[in-house]
Amino acid sequence: MRFVSPLLLATIALTSHGQISVEMTEMVIHSPRIANQAPVATFAMPVSALRYEALVDVQGRNMAEGQADVSIRGGTFENTGFRIGSVTILDPQTGHYFAEIPVPPAMLGALDILTGAANSFGSINVNVGTIAYGWQPIVTRGQFSLGVGEDNLNRQELYQGYARELSGGAFFGVDVEYSRSSSDGSIPQGDHDFERVGGRLQWRTDRAQTDLFIGYQAKFFGWPNLYTPYGVDETENLQTVLVTLNHRAEREAGGYFEAGAYYRRNRDDYEFNRHIPGQYNPYQHTTWLHGAAISGREVRGDWAVVYRGEVASDKIESTSLTSGSYNTRQMLKLALAGEHQWATDDGGAWVALGGMTLDDTNRDSGAVSPVVNFTRRFATSSATQSIALSYVEATQVPSYTAVNSSAAGGLFRGNATLGRETSRNVELGLTGNYVGWQTEAAIFYRQDDDLVDWTFSNGVTARFANAVDIATTGFEIIGRRDFDWGGVTLGYTYMDKDADYGSTTIDASFYALNFAKHRVTAAITTRISEEWELRFDNEARLQEENPLRSAGGEEALTSALSIVWHPKMWRGIEFSISADNLWDSDFQEVPSVPAARRQVALSVAYGW
Repeated sequence: MRFVSPLLLATIALTSHGQISVEMTEMVIHSPRIANQAPVATFAMPVSALRYEALVDVQGRNMAEGQADVSIRGGTFENTGFRIGSVTILDPQTGHYFAEIPVPPAMLGALDILTGAANSFGSINVNVGTIAYGWQPIVTRGQFSLGVGEDNLNRQELYQGYARELSGGAFFGVDVEYSRSSSDGSIPQGDHDFERVGGRLQWRTDRAQTDLFIGYQAKFFGWPNLYTPYGVDETENLQTVLVTLNHRAEREAGGYFEAGAYYRRNRDDYEFNRHIPGQYNPYQHTTWLHGAAISGREVRGDWAVVYRGEVASDKIESTSLTSGSYNTRQMLKLALAGEHQWATDDGGAWVALGGMTLDDTNRDSGAVSPVVNFTRRFATSSATQSIALSYVEATQVPSYTAVNSSAAGGLFRGNATLGRETSRNVELGLTGNYVGWQTEAAIFYRQDDDLVDWTFSNGVTARFANAVDIATTGFEIIGRRDFDWGGVTLGYTYMDKDADYGSTTIDASFYALNFAKHRVTAAITTRISEEWELRFDNEARLQEENPLRSAGGEEALTSALSIVWHPKMWRGIEFSISADNLWDSDFQEVPSVPAARRQVALSVAYGW
């Protein structure tokens, strides 16, 4: 499940063999599965490339880059994590801030969507899926872009990388980036003001790479009903700092070793009513998170050992999350598995993987979880490339908003008795190449016990943190094909849920039961001529009914369209006109939260 990360703007082409060629620079900007990597209303962030990803559902407030709840396979926003290099980047306050990662996409390399066994062995405190990024090698290049658009939108982005070859074939590199954007918003009181700055040092050889990154991001944005369904103009003010060190070395026979450490601080000032600051509570929080991870795969003939260890320590200071029993926590994740491979007569192989994970924390009981995966790999001449069957268990503990919010008063009412959540997942997956379409498909069944959901009850001005047991049945398929004129990616997902809240009576669910029963995505990239290109992303969905959804119904069609001009006469220049929410859909991705309306912008970029 890997695709190419978004980088700096350049002239690109997709060959008939699915390769990406770049005329201006060594930069690659397109994921083969996404047509538009960059948004219209602001600069690109790590979450931007997920907006039309077939296997990921992004539920945005204001815009995905404002506040985004990211879910995989029907999980909630706290069941999906982000990994940068070797370390899992979470937010101990709430999963709403998992995507607050001040790393420019220009610095990020290939991206994986980790589920099942890969997720269990690839992250900490994440039950369903992980969005995993690698670090991009630095080369000497640069780019400046600016955009203007509706609602007084203006944005600027500047990136510069420099690499120098050292003796022995090693390279030393440094790159820096600065971006900002602001606008009045696509609806009243939907303004924003964003800024990001980051820099990186890198040392690399042909088999190893070490990266040191420091970044800072500040975001102010407003939106009616941002988190509550009461018709109030709310705002968020976020400042995020991230420092991370990562080293990866490739080993023999496809093995690897990777280690990293990080520090993250996130400050949040939420206003329920921007016109009456401090109404109900001054919701001000600062969280600190730091940790380290080590992982690898060692191969010896037909045998391999897969291992991972990760530790994380967090702390919160809050004006409102003061009802729980603790405000610091340590977490530990250990994973170990053995893998054996048997060759078959047809040139393929059987691969069996079995292992265990240990999750522990000083604030809850620990848990040991099994991981089992059987894969049948076929010869390269076969249309079917692999079939895999797996059973995986995973566990995680709740955030501070869930366990430290007051249970008796306020807008967000927590539950200090919430404990470890357990997920059991069985799935059958297939990959293949059928009549030119590179295809991935999976059918899965997942049982989540004691999952933390936020629910609503009629007549009560608050949302409640409740535990729920949910059984999710799903099917997903994605196909990619490249043509002489461009490329097409098609995706479809189906999900059904059976929820049991026990003795708790609810009238609506904000998250666990906010999912698409049917979702279709289509990404099309078309080279109209040598100078003109069209990029077209589309999503159609039939959402589960939700009484909190006050507009837009349960059916939605949304699209993003860009027309791009690379004039031959001005080498390195790119002009584009882009539209998000092309059909001006009013579908509420999060129930009761107004949709961002259609936005159009003009952009120009120069790369060197």
